[in-house]
Amino acid sequence: MQQMIETEAAVEKGRVFELAADLFGILSTPMRLRILSALCDKEKSVTELLGEIETTQPNLSQHLNLLYRAGVLAKRKDGTQVIYRVQSEKAVMLCSTVCTQIAIEMDEPSSIPAAERLSPRTAV
Repeated sequence: MQQMIETEAAVEKGRVFELAADLFGILSTPMRLRILSALCDKEKSVTELLGEIETTQPNLSQHLNLLYRAGVLAKRKDGTQVIYRVQSEKAVMLCSTVCTQIAIEMDEPSSIPAAERLSPRTAV
């Protein structure tokens, strides 16, 4: 019985890593991070997003659809427009925290000890 409990715990732990990797995979492109940044303050239509993010409409729609299917974004129709908004505030907070830290490291690389850097690319 104890072995079965330990096996179930190991499976659950492995599942946690799989789900985390899935989320990081969804958030792993600069375009998707730009989309989340553009939507973090208010909902926007695809047209509004295209005005802020330099890309093509088909490319933007593909990324929006992936973020929607993953549950990171929500959407609604307003006439012919599709309006997107953040669904997962935690995912946006995670991205914002990471991007802010990396921006700090880029601006002040010598002020951050190597052990405290998030990104090895920002090293002096």
